[in-house]
Amino acid sequence: MNPLSAIRLPVAPEMLREANNLTPAIPQYELGTLGAPAVQPGGAIALGGGNFESTLSGIVAGVSAKQAAANDAVAGLATGSGVPLHQAVIAMEEASVSFQLMVEVRNKLLESYQELMRMQV
Repeated sequence: MNPLSAIRLPVAPEMLREANNLTPAIPQYELGTLGAPAVQPGGAIALGGGNFESTLSGIVAGVSAKQAAANDAVAGLATGSGVPLHQAVIAMEEASVSFQLMVEVRNKLLESYQELMRMQV
């Protein structure tokens, strides 16, 4: 007996038929505009071409833009210009997470460089 066949769904079969007839949450024509990175056959991710410097400068520019958006949201919240509290908190968290990611990428690059310098030729 297949172990997966013993699992029963806690919903009625007619609910499953209705769920299968639903349209997807994101229309197919919009999926192409999301710009997900292409996965290459070797498992590597292609980041839209370009060189290493342009990729890093794009990451730094993105982090800077998120921090500027968070600052604008906090300023809008403080001045009472109609920015909801949850949007300001979300913008601050996005900026924080993107900055932490950038710092970790920098740390890994620095560790890689130091490892290369320790190699004996």
